[in-house]
Amino acid sequence: MSESSGVAVYGEIADGKLLPIALEGLGIGRKLADSLGQEVAAVLAGSDVAGLAAGAFAGGADRVYVVDDPLLKDYQPDAYVSVMEKVIGQVKPRVLIMGQTDVGRDLAPRLAFRLGVPVTMDCVELAIDPASGRLLQTKPVYGGNAQAVFTSDADPQMVTIRTKAMTPLQPDNSRKGEVVKIAAGLDASTIRTKLVDRVIEDVAGIRIEDADVVVAGGRGIGGAEGFAQLEELARLLRGAVGASRPPCDNGWVPDTVQIGLTGKIIAPELYIAVAISGSSQHLSGCSGAKTIVAINKDPEANIFRQARFGVVGDWKKVLPAFTARVKELMAG
Repeated sequence: MSESSGVAVYGEIADGKLLPIALEGLGIGRKLADSLGQEVAAVLAGSDVAGLAAGAFAGGADRVYVVDDPLLKDYQPDAYVSVMEKVIGQVKPRVLIMGQTDVGRDLAPRLAFRLGVPVTMDCVELAIDPASGRLLQTKPVYGGNAQAVFTSDADPQMVTIRTKAMTPLQPDNSRKGEVVKIAAGLDASTIRTKLVDRVIEDVAGIRIEDADVVVAGGRGIGGAEGFAQLEELARLLRGAVGASRPPCDNGWVPDTVQIGLTGKIIAPELYIAVAISGSSQHLSGCSGAKTIVAINKDPEANIFRQARFGVVGDWKKVLPAFTARVKELMAG
């Protein structure tokens, strides 16, 4: 695809809104495109989504491709892969950015197979190599214990980006651009699955994926009653409560707050790990945090290798003192 040019960003939509990951993709896409001296295109697919083009322009897009069809109301792999293959074949981007979301994890590999190109999943950093002009794709490997940089010789150079790993631009509502409508061309008979029910997760407060502060507990918390103290600190910091796998397996907290390789991958500004040993599986879910603070009675706990600040001690003594001090600072 020697004629490939520009950066395309898949603008994932939910509940009639562009998801934050779409704006994060446009933010890094804008930087990459400026490095290449090329344009950024946003791809919006769904039902009744044309009105979201303004948000994509404000987020950094120069052109927005809209595929609006009732058959795209709910995410279905058959329909979305077909539509994205059609759009990318027309746009011919040099770089294609998608989110490392539930949809992105499912759609990106399928689309990459259709396009005959590799895809690097869960990237935490993207840049243009000044020598070759190719995309440098950085992602965690070995359970988050190291980072590797990948490149691809095939276009589009496809990646998914980790939530909050990239910074969205300040919205500029004065930005305008061209809206290109593309017919989906879908045949309902070719869609092999259908959505029969939707269960909305009941979340009190902030979801851990969206929280800037996460206070997480591990096996050392000892039981469900211990998480009440974590919740108090999380409320003070306007954050959310998370957990490693053992508390979820033991039923102390819901599975929906599990952080790690088999749970959710997050990148908050502040991650407070309480009584968490720091297995590679868990660290793979929180290694993107800007600052990690660890509280653990074992001075050899692996979590201290990743933490910027650490306290060696019994969490039952440390956490109440920590919480009390936070209250004092916030009151003063």
